Amino acid sequence: MGCCESSFFKGRNHRHSEDKNHYHRHHHNNNNNNDNSNNLYSHSATPPLNGTDAVVSSVSGAPGFSEFSLSDLRAATNNFGSDYIVSESGEKAPNVVYKGRLQNHNHRRWIAVKKFTKQAWPDPKQFAEEAWGVGKLRHKRLANLIGYCCDGDERLLVAEYMPNDTLAKHLFHWENQTIEWAMRLRVALYIAEALDYCNTEGRPLYHDLNAYRVLFDENGDPRLSCFGLMKNSRDGKSYSTNLAYTPPEYLRNGRVTPESVIFSFGTVLLDLLSGKHIPPSHALDMIRGKNILLLMDSHLEGNFSTEEATVVFDLASRCLQYEPRERPNTKDLVATLAPLQNKPDVPSYVMLGIPKHEDAPPTPQHPLSPMGDACSRMDLTAIHQILVTTHYKDDEGTNELSFQEWTQQMRDMLEARKRGDLAFRERDFKAAIDCYSQFIDVGTMVSPTVYARRSLCHLMCDQPDAALRDAMQAQCVYPDWSTAFYMQAVALAKLDMHKDAADMLNEAAALEEKKQRGGRGS
Repeated sequence: MGCCESSFFKGRNHRHSEDKNHYHRHHHNNNNNNDNSNNLYSHSATPPLNGTDAVVSSVSGAPGFSEFSLSDLRAATNNFGSDYIVSESGEKAPNVVYKGRLQNHNHRRWIAVKKFTKQAWPDPKQFAEEAWGVGKLRHKRLANLIGYCCDGDERLLVAEYMPNDTLAKHLFHWENQTIEWAMRLRVALYIAEALDYCNTEGRPLYHDLNAYRVLFDENGDPRLSCFGLMKNSRDGKSYSTNLAYTPPEYLRNGRVTPESVIFSFGTVLLDLLSGKHIPPSHALDMIRGKNILLLMDSHLEGNFSTEEATVVFDLASRCLQYEPRERPNTKDLVATLAPLQNKPDVPSYVMLGIPKHEDAPPTPQHPLSPMGDACSRMDLTAIHQILVTTHYKDDEGTNELSFQEWTQQMRDMLEARKRGDLAFRERDFKAAIDCYSQFIDVGTMVSPTVYARRSLCHLMCDQPDAALRDAMQAQCVYPDWSTAFYMQAVALAKLDMHKDAADMLNEAAALEEKKQRGGRGS
């Protein structure tokens, strides 16, 4: 009795990765057979991202870039309700940002939606091309662009939603809660890394960089909004802030250059140092007059390194040089700020003083059966008892055997299954795996129940990757069998794929509900 380690799973971590990828490929292919009327995304004529971009997307944790339908975005934002507005700028031609939640239960993620006027981007093709260019970027320091919508007069961008407000709100509006010095240094570095990545990827222009463009994600990590990588309009202004904060060359010729972005980064450094939005010219006068300590945020109460602050002030001064060619480049920013990081092991949410993010399990959309309840609680003992009680009633109709197939080999195979069933009841999961494997390897009879039982045995032996494959095989044999989906949900949860596990749990519950209404499934 007890757990086992099959030789099939040598190289465990490698197998985990392979099985997650196999799971997504399998379900992507299955979903292609479904009715597209309920698909979350409509398809753009613009070519999809290439293979390299897909890998980058996976690494960053953001979904791939897609064209959204207007109806999906209306549903996500409560018809662009005023309660969903998180920021806006301008009066005559406002560019409003809404938060929203996608309603399709397979993709119930929070999103940020920036809404433009048709006058800002009259040519939908030009808007789409610009959006696709930004949408190829994927980085952990960006609030990544995940889609867009062109529908009639509507022009919308869709990005990852960052729930913990902007740097501006943390610095300028929350007087009772000060960002500590180490966190300010982290913000500066992370935004410099974001700009350096964009520059490396051929997108060096960032429009109107300021403290409102720096967002904090669910873990408190600072990220740069992707919206600034697109202009507010095709031919419109790139800066909406006070002229005192605008790069001098932009005032001369109205053009944004990579050096203009560096100037704006310097203003963000001043914000981090002072806790106030100080005009660069005034700050530079104070820096030249060696009045650095007078510029420092009084809310820090002296809890900072004067040496580190001097380095940051010097960097800000270089960024704010009148002549663009005298400013540092993005790699210089990273190289200067990286050595200053003094709390690399402290999570951002701790330094920001916000609660740790925990993924709460979503409420199932359908009532759960005893099997569903056991799987949602990951109660393997209860699942075992249900599978023992259910026996093989769900295998009816999955095998049609001729008389000629009842050979000695067939009898031996059924004997192997019988031994597996006995070991399964006795909770000898190692022996059960061996016996069920003998039954499966013959291949004359295919049993979804055997796959489900062996899946549970693998879970009992701490082999969730093998359990996931068996549960998927059970679904292949019996596509509408809820038990196969439930077992996948448990295996996915064990593999820390919690969102996929929740989706699978909902699908299983929906199949059970369908059966109760008269459809076949269990």
